[in-house]
Amino acid sequence: MTTFDERTIVHAFRDDALGEHDAVGLAAAIRRGEVSPAEAARAAGERVRAIDARLGAVQAHVDSPATADVDCPASAAATGGAFAGVPTFVKDNTDYQGLPTGHGSAAFRPRAARRHAPFTRQLLSSGVTVLGKTRLPEFGFSPSTEYDGAEPVRNPWNTGYSAGGSSGGSAALVAAGAVPIAHANDGGGSIRIPAACCGLVGLKPTRGRVVASDLGRRLPIDIVSDGIVSRSVRDTAAFLAAAETHRRSTALPPLGLVEGPSERRLRIGFLLDSPNGVHSDAATRAAVTETVATLERLGHTVEPVELDMDPNFTDDFVTYWGMLSFLLGATGRTLGADFDRHRMDGLSRGLREQYLRNWRRTPGVLRRLKRAKEAHAATIRRLDLMLSPVLAHTTPPIGHLSPTVPYAELIERILAYVAFTPLDNVAGTPSLSLPAPTATTDGLPIGVMFSARPGGERKLLDIAFELEADRPFRRIQDQ
Repeated sequence: MTTFDERTIVHAFRDDALGEHDAVGLAAAIRRGEVSPAEAARAAGERVRAIDARLGAVQAHVDSPATADVDCPASAAATGGAFAGVPTFVKDNTDYQGLPTGHGSAAFRPRAARRHAPFTRQLLSSGVTVLGKTRLPEFGFSPSTEYDGAEPVRNPWNTGYSAGGSSGGSAALVAAGAVPIAHANDGGGSIRIPAACCGLVGLKPTRGRVVASDLGRRLPIDIVSDGIVSRSVRDTAAFLAAAETHRRSTALPPLGLVEGPSERRLRIGFLLDSPNGVHSDAATRAAVTETVATLERLGHTVEPVELDMDPNFTDDFVTYWGMLSFLLGATGRTLGADFDRHRMDGLSRGLREQYLRNWRRTPGVLRRLKRAKEAHAATIRRLDLMLSPVLAHTTPPIGHLSPTVPYAELIERILAYVAFTPLDNVAGTPSLSLPAPTATTDGLPIGVMFSARPGGERKLLDIAFELEADRPFRRIQDQ
């Protein structure tokens, strides 16, 4: 394994076609003719080559030797769309025609996808140029993008630390400035966790706001939402508006393009510790309390709140998680003819084995998880938004959440870390990770999380715009 200086900051910002643009700014420069889509793609490719040996974020490039025999060139920039010509990457659990979908797993040899996944088509409708695919932990189960026998994805703010998971590869590339935005998805925190670790904006949409994944359609409870990670609030807002142009959910209020904060003052509840009994660490609590003070100064009403959560929720979510691992192990040959569940990593195997010991609980687990939506709605009904930590403690060093850690110890560590995000996946509610103004003593970002009622993305974006304007997010290139 390569040894890295644990205090190394890695970024790719330079004086090239991308400059310091976010996606909205770059798309505007392309529309004005100041930059061509080809120049933007070439600059992004050069940035990726400059940093990825140190970050390990990229799984495959569209022009890599592994796909050279596939008649599927890089996505050409669309003639229209909010992000026409903006380079990006797709996470490697989502099909992009002509590229293999490996799900971060060594249990099979992936084959090239024959067609785009539904969300890939929605993303492409915004006009982006796809350069390749980003790495994730096996099947997206872990909150850290680490492997058994391969290099991890490293945090560009400090390469001795995790970039989060499961969208760790996407978050590392965006935070380091290789591309302005990248695809991410979230089945238990996998947009918000890496956003918090890497100092990004990460919004998990309401269930149904974007197109459902093929997996999500088959699940008894669809906990997965697709989206992006970005460096600016306006990029996330523009993505949601573009996604709605491609396909609007008739079950949710229309969103449109949110371009700045609202004049309306909000009633916001906050909590510092998870209702499942996990207490946040001092730095995380300080990030939330500082955000509370800022919100009050801006005129919002902020009050402590107790979240009603079934005491079985954490065990039930782990059982559901284990069911997914079991199903993947049982149906893995649909991913590759050589699929061998014994080659799944220690976390996947541990989740599967735990489920097999408890599978008779499945009907009760599903009933209770479905009821969690109503309990969550009752808590948040009298509020506009709810504020909490994203994670119970600050970003861990590489190795703390490695799949090589014995399963019993690893699952304990995960549950002591990921204590806030899964409820929004089960309830289907939208949830947003924002960078807090404070950082750890090692210079790592800390995230705070806002959650809303179903369809409440506008309020999330309103508050995000206001906080970003009040105190702009820290920039890695300034460190």
